[in-house]
Amino acid sequence: MPASPAESIQWPRALARYRDPDVARSTFEIVVTVLPLLALWALMWGALQVSPWLCLLLAVPAAGFLVRLFMIQHDCSHGSFFRDRATNDWVGRVLGVVTLTPHDLWRRTHAIHHAGMGNLDERGIGDVKTLTVEEYRNRGRWGRLAYRIYRHPAMLFVVGPSYLFLLQHRLPIGLMRKGWEPWISTMATNLAILAIAAVVFLLLGPQSVLLILLPTAMLAASAGVWLFYVQHQFENTYWEGDDSWSHAESSLQGSSHYVLPGVLRWLTANIGMHHVHHLNSRIPFYRLPEVLAHHPALADAGRLTIRQSLGCVRLTLWDERRKRLVSFSEAAAG
Repeated sequence: MPASPAESIQWPRALARYRDPDVARSTFEIVVTVLPLLALWALMWGALQVSPWLCLLLAVPAAGFLVRLFMIQHDCSHGSFFRDRATNDWVGRVLGVVTLTPHDLWRRTHAIHHAGMGNLDERGIGDVKTLTVEEYRNRGRWGRLAYRIYRHPAMLFVVGPSYLFLLQHRLPIGLMRKGWEPWISTMATNLAILAIAAVVFLLLGPQSVLLILLPTAMLAASAGVWLFYVQHQFENTYWEGDDSWSHAESSLQGSSHYVLPGVLRWLTANIGMHHVHHLNSRIPFYRLPEVLAHHPALADAGRLTIRQSLGCVRLTLWDERRKRLVSFSEAAAG
C-alpha cells in the first residue's frame, strides 16, 4: 500500500544519519571492483589467443564489474562516496573514462532526474521517455510509430544503450548551452578514452578493442539501462503534474525496491534499493542494506522481483485516469 504524504515526507529526515561515508570502506570498494575488472580484461586477452567466443563469454562477468564501477561513479556524482566534493568529483572523472560517462555531465543531468522524477511537467532529461495516453493519442501516425519504435525492447535495451554510452555521451547533450564545464568534462573524457583505446590498439591489436573493450562496454550499457528502467517503469509507479507533485512521494512511490540475488546485488552496488536512494541520495551504496535492516517498512515497500520486472517491458504509457502505467493494447481498449 502506498505511503501517506505525511509518511513520505518524514523519511528523508529519518535517513539523514546514514549519510556519512567511511573513506576506508569507499576505497576498498573501488579496489575490489577495479582489480577484478582488470584481471578479467587480461583473461579476455589470453582467451582471445585461443578462441574469440571464449573471449566474448568472459565479457559477461567483466560487464558486471563495469556496471559496479559505474554505480560507484554514480555515488560520487551525489557527493556520497567521500566526505568532500573535490575527492568525489576527481574520482568520478577518472572512473568516467572507464565507464564512457563524462562525470560532470552525468552529475548535472542526473541531478535533474532526481529533482523532477515523476513530475509530468519536468520530463526530458535523465529519464526514459514516457508519454501519457492522451499525449500518445494526440500524436499523428508517424509520431505514434516513432514512440513505438523507441519503446520497443530491442531499441530500449540493445540499440539505445550502445548509442547512449558510445555516441550520445561524446557531446554534452542536454547541457549544450550551460557554460564551459560540461564541454570541458566531456571533451577531456573523450580525449582520455581515445588515448587509452589508441594505446590498446597499438600494443595489443585491433581485436583487443573490438572483442574486449567494446563488448564489455555494450553489455554493461544494456544492463545499466535495464536497471534504470525497472527502477521507475513499473505498473504502480508515480507521475503527477507540477501542481500535485511531491519529491518525497515520488521518491518512495515512484522508485522500486528491485530484489536481486546476492551476487547481482553486489555487482549492482545495491542500486535495487532505489527507493531508499531517492529518499536520500547522499547515502553511500554500502549503507543502504543498513537502512533496510533498521527500517523494515522500507524493506517491504515497492518490492519488485526479477520475474515481475520482466512484465514491466510491456508497460509503455501513463494513464492519468487510472494512475498507472499501461500497455499499448490496454490504452487502445480504453
